[in-house]
Formats: sequence, C-alpha cells, structure tokens
Amino acid sequence: MRRRLVLVGAAVTALGLVAGCSGGGGGPDSGKTTLKVAALEGGYGRDMYTQVIDAYKAKNPGVDVQLQISKSIEDEISPNMKAGKFPDVVVLGQGRKAALTETLVKDKALENLTPLLSTKVPGEEKTVGDKLTEGIVGNLNTNPYGGGDTYLMPMYYSPTGLFYNKGLFASKGFKVPATWDEMFALGEQAKAQGLPLFTYPTAGYLDSYFFALLADVGGEQFYTDVMTYKQGVWQTPQAKQVLDITTKLLGYAAPTTVGYANEQDFTKNQQSILENKALFMPNGTWIVGEMKDAPRAAGFQWGLTPLPAVTAGGKRYITTSVESVWIPSSAGHKDAAKDFIAYLYSDEAAAIFAKSNAIQPIAGIAAKLTGENADFYKVYEDPAVSALVGGFASTAPVEGVDIKGTLFDTANSVISGDKTEAQWQTALDEASEKLRQAGN
Repeated sequence: MRRRLVLVGAAVTALGLVAGCSGGGGGPDSGKTTLKVAALEGGYGRDMYTQVIDAYKAKNPGVDVQLQISKSIEDEISPNMKAGKFPDVVVLGQGRKAALTETLVKDKALENLTPLLSTKVPGEEKTVGDKLTEGIVGNLNTNPYGGGDTYLMPMYYSPTGLFYNKGLFASKGFKVPATWDEMFALGEQAKAQGLPLFTYPTAGYLDSYFFALLADVGGEQFYTDVMTYKQGVWQTPQAKQVLDITTKLLGYAAPTTVGYANEQDFTKNQQSILENKALFMPNGTWIVGEMKDAPRAAGFQWGLTPLPAVTAGGKRYITTSVESVWIPSSAGHKDAAKDFIAYLYSDEAAAIFAKSNAIQPIAGIAAKLTGENADFYKVYEDPAVSALVGGFASTAPVEGVDIKGTLFDTANSVISGDKTEAQWQTALDEASEKLRQAGN
C-alpha cells in the first residue's frame, strides 16, 4: 500500500499490543540497562515479541530487555504507574476499555518522538521516517495535539472490514453484496435457509464498522465532524441514515451474539463464522492468527470485504487499524527505549512480526505478502476503496460520558430490544455535545 492513506479524524482506534513497565535503574547485571517491555497478548500472539526481543538483545548485549505479557496488561501495569514506576516502552492501541493510552494522551504524559523519525534504523542506512508508508505519520493519531510533533509511532496497520467464509458463499451461490440493498436482500435469502446475516465478537468491534459507514454515508468531512463533536452532528440526516442502516443490520444478528459479546466468550461469536452459523462479522486481519487452531467447516476460507456502498458505484472506505508504540514521559530509560523502538522498524524485526501476520506500515512490505494476507491487503488496490485512519478526538474527561460506549455498546441493547434507535440517537447527541463543550 504505497498510495497515500486518507487521514481524517483524530486518535486512531486500534486493537491490542505491547507495553512496558519500569522506571527503575539497571538490572541485576551492573553496567547493563534494564529495559522492561510488557505486552498485551492480542490476536498476534506472544511468540513474535520474544523473538524480536531475543534478536535485539543479541545485537545489544549491554541491554537487558525484560518482557511482561498478558491479556489484561493494563490491569497489571497501571498500579505500578500510579506508584511512579513507569514503563520504558509501551506498544498499546487506543480503543480498549481501560483507555490507558487515551489517558496518557489527555494527561500529556507522552515523550515527544519526533526526533525518532530522523533516526537511522539500527544496522541500516535508512531512517525510521524513510521506511514508513507515506501518510502514516503527521495525522492526529500520531500527533494527537496537532502541529508537527509526533508522540505515538505507528506500529502495525491492518485493514478491517466484514469477514466471511468464501467457501460457504461459493457452495450456496451467494454473492458478496456491493450495496446495502444487496446486503439486506442477502439477509432475507440467508434467513430463509436458517442463516443469520451478521454477528460481532463484542460490540467494541463495531468501531471499524461505524467509522467506515460514517464516511461512506457523509464523506470524509462528515466523518471528521462526528469525530470532533461538531455541534448537532448527530441530529443530521446523515447520522440518521447511519443509524437506520445499522439498526436494520442488527435485526439480522445471530441470536447468540449478545450473550457471547464479552471478553470471556467473544471467540464463540467468531467461531460462528468458522462453523457457518453467521455470514459476516466485523474484524481485522489478526483474526486469522487468533483463530488458527479453531475447528471450522469443510472448505472454509477467509474472505474480507469493505462495507457495502450506500449507493451503487459509491465510494467505500475501509477502516485501517493502526496500533501505536510510545514512551511515557516519566520513563527511566528514554534513550534506550528510543533505540529499541527504532529497531522495531528494521527489516529483521519486520520479518519476525510478519510471520505472525502483524504487518508494519513499512513502504513496500505489502508487496511481499503471500496467502491470505496478500488477499486482505489487496483491498487497498481497489480505486473505489479508500483507507480511513482515525478515531474520536481527545478531550478533557467528562464524568459519565463515554462516546465509544454510547455508539458501539448500545448495539447490544438494540438487539435485545432494551433501546430504540431514537433513544440511541438522542444519547449520541447528548454525549457528543458534552464532549464538544469539554474540548472548547
């Protein structure tokens, strides 16, 4: 993906990764610098982190890199941070329930990483900035305060969209819908055969769905207006159309969706795609590795499609998940942390990450992909599809307001019948207005 990304909105929504922990001194070996890195064990797994760290340590015997990895890493490192023991390196996306990255952004507690862009990658001639895909930095994801200073470096990028079983579509003679009219016609066709049209792992996975749909319906400016809380934006006809489409889609949701839409059971909703118990779910390319050992229907083959177009031939956006690496401003070993981050963009590290399907925004890397990943990243080659990078703007915290929860999690209540579309729209309008005022 060499062409420039469409960069709109604010801080990106991303899905899980690496974090670090410790602001302390040297390690047990006097003379050695101890660099503590803690990792969220997300869909890419844990092996790639240990392999990259081992490769780095082999080249840097004076640095002892210690890895901590967990599926709830924020819960493990937050107490230390509150006690003044900060991570050295954090690779952690926004959009998670704990909102650790967002909190440090709001507190202006991140190290300025702008000089890192002009730093040579260890062992190579190119700088970090030279290696990055054009347009991946310089937006409100990497430069959250505006201006030219970069505080979050882009670590992995992944197309998101609707995942499905190509084998099922071929055997049933189903056509991947290009418009929402076709999608709902397919919903009726599948319903007659006892097949739900839609599910989602948890409601939080609707982030990529909503971001793309907002841009599909109203264009990039409307999307930006929503992300930056423009006054009255949720009262517009475009907002109503987004909720109309979504409410109709949720009417086709698998009956087990809400019951399994939690951190303990979400893979059961993902399993429904593997077992032909639902047709589509929103997700990212990490799903392949996350479910690699799960049983599946005969002839199963992963497919990925952007959301259907609002009108035939209309422009379609595909939300690009970008996961970030950053350094707390209170970290104890900032220079060593910056050197380690620069190494993460080396050819050696990139090859290790790619084996686990963690693709970095390095120019030319997508052309080297094979198999399912090659097919996934081809979505960027369609001239009618644009990559969308973004997310809600950061504001001062407002007690009781969670715009992401209001937009995404309410889907559970709409499916269960506990909330109406009108109540959903009103709640979004009220939350957005409060955040608009907090941002002024």
